This record gives sequence, C-alpha cells and structure tokens, in this order.
Amino acid sequence: LATGPRQNNGVFYEIRTYDIRPSKMNEFVQMLNKYVHFRTAHSELVGFWSAELGAMNKVFHIWKYDNFAHRAAVRHALANDKDWQGKFISQVLPFIEKQNNEVAYLVPWCQLGKPPKEGGVYEWVTFQMKPGGPALWGEAFQAAINAHIHTGYTKLIGVFHTEYGLLNRVHVIWWNENPDQRAAGRHNAHEDPKVVAAVRESVRFLECQENVLLVPLQCSPLK
Repeated sequence: LATGPRQNNGVFYEIRTYDIRPSKMNEFVQMLNKYVHFRTAHSELVGFWSAELGAMNKVFHIWKYDNFAHRAAVRHALANDKDWQGKFISQVLPFIEKQNNEVAYLVPWCQLGKPPKEGGVYEWVTFQMKPGGPALWGEAFQAAINAHIHTGYTKLIGVFHTEYGLLNRVHVIWWNENPDQRAAGRHNAHEDPKVVAAVRESVRFLECQENVLLVPLQCSPLK
C-alpha cells in the first residue's frame, strides 16, 4: 500500500470535506455548479459529491496533482485568480462551517475507476486501521476489498491511503446503481463464506470505520 509504485509516482490526491450551513446548502451547490470551471482551469477535479446518508450538509471533493510543486503552483494561481476569488470564494466562505483536507495516494493495486454508466450513488467508506501501516495490515485489507469485488454487486472506484492527515486511514469508494441494490448486495456478501473469512482477518487490524452515501453533483466528472 505505501511502498513500491506509490513512492515512485508523484501523483497524489487531495481529499477535501466541507460542512455547509444547512440554510445555505442549496445556494452553495448552485454557485459551485455555475463557477467551478474557474477552478478546474487550474487542476483536475476527480469528483464532487454531497452526502445523502451518514452525514448531512456535507460535501466531498477530490483533486489530482502531479506532485507537491504542482499543488503549490495551483494554489498560488488560485489566490491570484480574480474570477475564482471574487465570484465564488468570497461569496461562499460565509456558507462553510468547517473544512478538512487530506493528502492521499491511490494504493498500488488499484487504478482509479469509473462507473459503468451515469447516475447511481457512491459509498465512501473510511477505515481507521491500527498503527503500524500497511506492513502490518495491508495484505489482509487488500484481501477483504478483493472479496467484495468478486461478489460483483458493486463497482470499486478507488482506494486511497492517507499521507497527510490522520495516518493509517484508508478511504474506499464504491459505486452502485441505487441504495437498494447496495443493500441487497451487502446482505448477500455477508452470507458469502469467502467475504466473511476475508473480513474477519482484516478487522483484527481495524480500529473503526464510517461510511457515507454520496450523490454526485452536476459538476462532478464522476457521475
């Protein structure tokens, strides 16, 4: 998870989460869809979602960078982009109650995927693993993810391992056509002996986990 290809490739992903004032959520989304092109002119947006279940009035977004120098150059350019600052940032800052960001790498055994079609919902699952890093829990965690993939009820979009932020944290993003398909698939997976065995091995290294059901925004490349 944290050696080999990951270290040899400078590409990383910045994961941002914002808590939005409930009364301003709709206005925030409308302004984002209208003005996000000023932001995407500077660097690649992977996805932008709003929380539907598991959290409220919260947005998740992922940005891709070639390396840390690239991110620094983008941040400098954004600070001097009058359109982005004047038409969007200065207007929506009062809407935002809390911001958080993490730097994460795609794990070496996972490529960033796309859903088979537009529409559907995304499940964002965050695993807080025990200290010790992938050398301790990486193999068991990968086996648990692969066991779910092999059930075929869900589509893996990406697996990200944090580099900055809370360490030993892994974010896994899945896609399903709808929440009911996800629920039925999960029920079947829990009765699959291979899934049960893989999960039982992995949870020995797990401290906690959390999941959120997400809906992609209009501006999101991943829909």
